[in-house]
Amino acid sequence: MKQALFALIGIVALGVVLVSSAQTPATPPTGIRADGTPLPLNDPADTTVWPNKVSRANSDEWIVRNHDRIRVMRPRILMINFSNQVEPSKPMRLANDLIAALKESSRYHGYKDPNAPAFLEYSVWRYVDLRDPGATKGNTSRAPIKKHVEPPHINCDYGGFFTEEFARHIGVRDPRNRERYLRLDELIDQGYVHEVWFTAAPSGDFRCLECVEMKPVYDEQFRRLPGRYVQAGNGGDEDQKWTGRSVRINGLNDERGIGCGMENLGHSMEGMAHSKAIPYFTKYFYEYAGFDLDKRYGLPMNSFYPLWGEGKGISYPSPNIAVATDGKETWRIENYVAAGGNVHFPPNGRSHYDQANTQPVLSTIEDWRIGSAGGRDEVKLWTNAVLARYEKVAPDCMGKWLVYWRQNMPGYRNRAKDDAGRPMKNWFVFLFY
Repeated sequence: MKQALFALIGIVALGVVLVSSAQTPATPPTGIRADGTPLPLNDPADTTVWPNKVSRANSDEWIVRNHDRIRVMRPRILMINFSNQVEPSKPMRLANDLIAALKESSRYHGYKDPNAPAFLEYSVWRYVDLRDPGATKGNTSRAPIKKHVEPPHINCDYGGFFTEEFARHIGVRDPRNRERYLRLDELIDQGYVHEVWFTAAPSGDFRCLECVEMKPVYDEQFRRLPGRYVQAGNGGDEDQKWTGRSVRINGLNDERGIGCGMENLGHSMEGMAHSKAIPYFTKYFYEYAGFDLDKRYGLPMNSFYPLWGEGKGISYPSPNIAVATDGKETWRIENYVAAGGNVHFPPNGRSHYDQANTQPVLSTIEDWRIGSAGGRDEVKLWTNAVLARYEKVAPDCMGKWLVYWRQNMPGYRNRAKDDAGRPMKNWFVFLFY
C-alpha cells in the first residue's frame, strides 16, 4: 500500500460533519488595508517567540540556529474556500476549530499536566472566499486545475497556487507597485503566510491530495544542503516548482470535520519523516511511530501500513503478543511492546483506523525515551480509554487519537532524551524548517 496517498476531495470515506462550538468572527480576517496592501506585521521583539522582528519566514536559518530557544510558534494561515456549496461560515469555523485542536495537541503530556503550555498558536491571516457568484454546486472555476488530467487522477495544480493569476485571486497588492499582486511565494518569503489551508467540495471536479509540502534538505548537523529539496508531504505534485521556502498546503473536505484535517497534517508529519529532509527527525520519528518494525522485530515490512484489506490486520492474544497477517503469511511477535503508533494505528490498533479496541496492549507511548523505569522507558497497559477526553476536540476521522498522539511527541519542555542522552529537540519546530 502506498503511504496514505489518498485523494482528499475525490474520496469521501467518512462524511462526518462537525458541529462546531467555536466562535466564527463576524468579519473574517483580510490581512490587508482598504487599498489592498498588506497590514503591518506586529511581530514581537521577543526572540523566544516565532515569528518575531528578526525572523518571520519559513526555512529561515534563524529557526535552525534558535531551535531550542523557541517557546511558542504563531504561524499565519492563508485560508481559501474553493467550494461553491459550503455553508458560508463553515470554512472559517473549520479553520478556528482546527487551530484549537492543533494548539491542544502541542501541549506536551497535556492529558496529565493541566499547566502544560501550548506551543503552536496558529491564526488566520487572510481568508479568501473564491466561490462563483450564484453557484451552489461543486467547486469554483478559479480553483487551480490541470485541465488535461482525467478522473480519477489528481488534477489539483499545486504550482498554480504560486502564479501571477492566482495572486489576483488572493488579492494582496504589492506595496511597491500597486498595479500588481503579491504571489504566494512572495507572501511566504516576506513572512505574511506560513501555511495554506483550503476547503473544497467532494464533487470530483477538483481532486486533491490531503497535504503537500516541498522542503529544503538538511544534513545530520542541521546544515541546509545547497540546492537540495524534496517532496515532504502526503504525496506531491511533480510539476510544482521549488520557490526556496517550505510551505504546507492542507486541503479540507467541506463535508468533513477537523479530525480529518488532523489526519491530513499527521500524514504530512509522516511524509516529512519519509522524505528524510531532516535526518534527525526521520530517525526518532520512525522509532516513535512504529516505522521500524523490520529492525525491531524482524518483520518483512517496516510498519503495519501494508496490512490493508480484507483478511489483513493484527490481533493481540495477550498484552505482550501481537499476531500480524497479510492474508497469506502470519507473524507472531513475542514480547511485543508498542511505542507511539502512527496516524492509522494506535498502539492496540487491529486494522487501519481502529480507535475502538478495548483490549490492553503494552506500550511506552507516555514515557517514550524518558526512561522513568530505572533508565528504561516505563511499559504500561494501553487502551483507547485515554482518548475519550478528546472526543469533542476532534471528533471525526482519527482526530481524538491524533491529539493524544501529538501530545506524546517530544514538544516544548519535553523530557525525552536522544541517543547521546541530550534533551530531545522539539519536533514541532521542524514543521517550519
